[in-house]
Amino acid sequence: MSARSVLSAIDPEKYEVTMIGITKQGRWIGGDDPLLALESGAEAAGEAPVAALLGDPLNHALLQLREDERTREMACSNVAELDIVFPVLHGTFGEDGTVQGLFELADMAYVGAGVVGSAVGMDKSVFKAVMRAAGLPVLPAVVFNRSEYERNPDAVIRRVVRELKYPIFVKPVNLGSSVGVTKAADAATLRAGIDEAARWDRRLLVEQGMDAREIEVSVLGNDEPQASIAGEILPQREFYDYEAKYISDDSKLLIPAPITAAQLEQVQVLAVDAFKAVDCAGMARVDFLLDKSSGELWLNELNTIPGFTSISMYPKLWQASGLEYPELIDRLIELALERKAQRDNMKRSFEVKH
Repeated sequence: MSARSVLSAIDPEKYEVTMIGITKQGRWIGGDDPLLALESGAEAAGEAPVAALLGDPLNHALLQLREDERTREMACSNVAELDIVFPVLHGTFGEDGTVQGLFELADMAYVGAGVVGSAVGMDKSVFKAVMRAAGLPVLPAVVFNRSEYERNPDAVIRRVVRELKYPIFVKPVNLGSSVGVTKAADAATLRAGIDEAARWDRRLLVEQGMDAREIEVSVLGNDEPQASIAGEILPQREFYDYEAKYISDDSKLLIPAPITAAQLEQVQVLAVDAFKAVDCAGMARVDFLLDKSSGELWLNELNTIPGFTSISMYPKLWQASGLEYPELIDRLIELALERKAQRDNMKRSFEVKH
């Protein structure tokens, strides 16, 4: 859905777009319309031509692979020469620095954060540690491995209850879009939440819950990032889950958020500080929790590839700040090329002089 939205807004007079699809099994596909193949199901995706991108700095071609049914030998052909990659990939392998590492190996320009910014933004535990080191406010949390819980679940539960108070949120450490996230109000729902989160990751995080407003800010830029106006989410569910983010439109988005000028300035400053602290680039949506009783502000997450659908907060906030969707895409591409020019300016080889 995010990719469809980007395709509908990108200027065809400026850009020649080549689509690359990735199946749930990790297979890259090309062809006339990989999006349609993915939407049509596994069988259609299986029939689509296999695509590949080499981690070769001298070859920026998207390759199409064909297997000879008789000899089983693979033949490849160039489909297109790629100038820049725009990853619209939420979650594992798309937002965690792995595919960004491939683009770095291939010495390609690409939209969004690099390896470090992507990885830190995705890892909730490391992100909290970096924010604390930078003096930025994050909620208390308990982090543990799945194996630790399997060995002694009672000890883990005791530790959580000792350090936090209900309600609390249980999350996989490395995942996005609220997948595997549950809210626990007692020991029974805490155990059920840990079991659910453990299906998705080997590291788990239990975080202090609070009665809070959800405030979000979009950030755009490289070395001198800027923050948009703020928006507020009013979820109609227990919290802002996957369905609310991408499928349902029953949650309300308040743009601009009904906060004071001082609060707006605070979230914008904190968002830019968080962006810089993880060495982010291009774009990020920074999410905050505003305590309803105390007015205290907490950094919740930094999303390096935020939702780009028609109901997503990131483009809506920039639109409300005066930057329309097509111009936002142009700016992200310009920032990617700027980042590539910076990399090209660095020395890549060290030689010892005798």
